[in-house]
Amino acid sequence: MIKKRSKLTAAVLAVLMLFLLTACGTTKVVDSGKKGASDYKMVLILPGPINDQSWNATNYAGLVKSNATLGTKMEYVENVQAADYESTFRNYAERGYNLIMAAGTQFDEAANKVAESYPKTTFCVVNGMVSKGSNVAPIFPKEYEASYIAALMAGEVSQKGQFATIGGFPNKAMEHLLDVYEKVAVDLAKQRGISGAKAVRAYANSWDDVALGKQMASTMIDNGADVMFVYANQVGLGSIQATKEKGVKFIGFSGDQTTIDPNTVVSSVVFDFETFYVWAIQKYLDGSLDGNKVHEAGIAENIFKPVYTANISKDVQEKVAAGMEKAKKGEVDFNAMFVNK
Repeated sequence: MIKKRSKLTAAVLAVLMLFLLTACGTTKVVDSGKKGASDYKMVLILPGPINDQSWNATNYAGLVKSNATLGTKMEYVENVQAADYESTFRNYAERGYNLIMAAGTQFDEAANKVAESYPKTTFCVVNGMVSKGSNVAPIFPKEYEASYIAALMAGEVSQKGQFATIGGFPNKAMEHLLDVYEKVAVDLAKQRGISGAKAVRAYANSWDDVALGKQMASTMIDNGADVMFVYANQVGLGSIQATKEKGVKFIGFSGDQTTIDPNTVVSSVVFDFETFYVWAIQKYLDGSLDGNKVHEAGIAENIFKPVYTANISKDVQEKVAAGMEKAKKGEVDFNAMFVNK
């Protein structure tokens, strides 16, 4: 009886050992195939320098935050010129990068063209508006919502209701954000009793010509503008110089430009691209950054934040906050403000 019980016990133990070994072996196989965030090869392509205090600096800050928060190891390349867009995409795709991001609508065409040849690489244009493939997944901050915030500021601080705007290039995204800014700023000035309020617009057709930005702004101010709004990366730095020399106001955009001169740049709308990038890259890591669509975020996702200097009263700040709340609730018809849909 004791012999039989011993044999039975040994048999049971053998079965248990076999089960445990099998289970452990299965777990090991599953875990070995899973990539961590740091295993993905990622790069961000920037059209300008990371210290431009505008668009490029804002995107770079998003990269830094994502690496720190998510554990990614995204690299970057700066000052990439238009003639090199396509070759830069191809260079990283050929080297097996999993995610290639590029900062600016101007990268749309090159990204969609190159993506056709590299189906295993995801191409993500920040501010992108075109997706023609399953591996092209642009992310779009609703910049017209940010320019709406800027207009709420401008419409309240202008003394003459003379608004001047300068855009980098006349693409659809740029036109829409300037449409919204001009419409809201002029309407607010008129509500304040400035009947002759109006806006004038010009395009620099450049992102980096500082001298041109200064020249254009000087001319606009000489023609009566008392509030400048510029979205053209480094071109804007020249415009701020002119605004300071002429003694009028400037509304900053994208980065916190109040740090340049708080008596000239009286307020800014900061793109919280730290939040935006973490949101987008997390979508990539969890597999929801799908192609054939544009992924959008705006005021409701808290990626635009007003920054004020002592030149902006509490009353104006409260009015801006109220306007942002209306937009968050969907009570502002932005589409109706676009001149060309």
